[in-house]
Amino acid sequence: MIKDLQLRISLKEEKIPNILLIKSAENLGMSRDKISGIKVLRKSIDARKPKIILNYKVAVYINEPVPETSEYTFDYKDVSKAKPIHIIGFGPAGMYAALRCIELGFKPIVLERGKNVQDRRRDLKAINQDHFVNEDSNYCFGEGGAGTYSDGKLYTRSLKRGDVRRIFENLVFHGATDQILVDAHPHIGTNKLPKVVTNIRETILKYGGEVRFETRVTDFKIKNNKIQAIQLLNGEELSANRVILATGHSARDIFYLLHEKKIALEAKSFAMGVRVEHPQHIIDSIQYHCSGQRDELLPAASYSLVQQVNNRGVYSFCMCPGGFIVPAATANGEVVVNGMSPSRRNNQFANSGIVVELNVERDFPKYEHFGVLKGLEYQKDLERLAFTAGGRTQSAPAQRLTDFVEGRLSSDLNSTSYQPGLKSAPLHSLLPKLIGGNLRQGFKAFGEKMKGYYTAEANVVGVESRTSSPVSIPRNENLEHPEVEGLFPCGEGGGYAGGIVSAAMDGERCAEAAVIGL
Repeated sequence: MIKDLQLRISLKEEKIPNILLIKSAENLGMSRDKISGIKVLRKSIDARKPKIILNYKVAVYINEPVPETSEYTFDYKDVSKAKPIHIIGFGPAGMYAALRCIELGFKPIVLERGKNVQDRRRDLKAINQDHFVNEDSNYCFGEGGAGTYSDGKLYTRSLKRGDVRRIFENLVFHGATDQILVDAHPHIGTNKLPKVVTNIRETILKYGGEVRFETRVTDFKIKNNKIQAIQLLNGEELSANRVILATGHSARDIFYLLHEKKIALEAKSFAMGVRVEHPQHIIDSIQYHCSGQRDELLPAASYSLVQQVNNRGVYSFCMCPGGFIVPAATANGEVVVNGMSPSRRNNQFANSGIVVELNVERDFPKYEHFGVLKGLEYQKDLERLAFTAGGRTQSAPAQRLTDFVEGRLSSDLNSTSYQPGLKSAPLHSLLPKLIGGNLRQGFKAFGEKMKGYYTAEANVVGVESRTSSPVSIPRNENLEHPEVEGLFPCGEGGGYAGGIVSAAMDGERCAEAAVIGL
């Protein structure tokens, strides 16, 4: 017999050996020796009050063994001689599309403009130390996509788009810790993701798929509204009749290409702002009601904040406890910041994007002549502004949080995790009022919600601009572009996902759609 229980454990109780067994036996009114095992299904922290509680959902096995293997299996088969499906981009959407193709009996041929995870490291070092951006290999482009080197947060609200558990189980199958199956806000960690991504690639190759790195797509051959071939930068042309386009939200050249070919695109609303960085101990003290060090059983504290300001949302995005701010530009001449955390989340800083909702229909009147690309051009202009304000390197413009809100240049800045360095700049006046003014009001409100958050010990760093794609690529109910037969827009770049898990689920769905009729 199996009984599901909800258990509430205090921090003091959590330190008692076998506390889940003890609590389960008490809850069920039975002897402990009748319980053959306990499986943790979900774990979360309730820190709303000074007495912090750990909430567990457990399955209690009574007089029967706990199963040692997952109920999920992945039926990968040899597809070396099977019909091909071409996949452009090897981020979460592209990886999961390729894996699903193999399960369905089709050969994935993946074309990735960037490098594999190992070689990619040298290009990341060049951004951080030499301020040089390789436009094909950076924090956004390369094996595993943007997620590989930006944290690996797996929390998603997209529970109706597919089987979330299946996505997680496949990550565990490829080497992720099974803790992601339990945590309420699961996270793999930047230090562990590259190995998982490498294992996924090895599975694709083992079963007959192909993954081609440093292979940039420059054109599509289309005849009678059907995809015929893919043109590569090296001059090679690949015949193709099913193409999953999973290029991510930063592949601007793809948006320009489709626009030039008069293939329908749509302008899409998105959000932009800054990244704020606090010493982690400040966030810990606020969230855990403590002074000094947090309890050893508690992870680095996170937060989620939202405020309506002038009828638009100002909110935290991609919060990274115990993490780093990283340079996420995809071209020289721009500065973009993002955040990431290692698996232990043990860095001394906490950072989060704080962004403002932008409505593409009404917020960019000066950019209307760009048509569907108006949001993209607005985004680019702010990234160029950040580059100039940062000293025309990958150093980022920054202010102390209180100076930003109160409208004065910072005479000095706090220590930071951002390796290229910070340069004091008047972000409060450089950012458009639409963003800067609303951020300033938002920060004041956040200071009321989290006492101690509004402090001169925090830096505001600009700009956080790549929250999502400013362009979407339309598709019909068959997940195919309405004007180009055989082209399947997918993931974040198409406007159909907002993170690793939702992109992975969309990749699977596109694979299932692409093989129909082949």
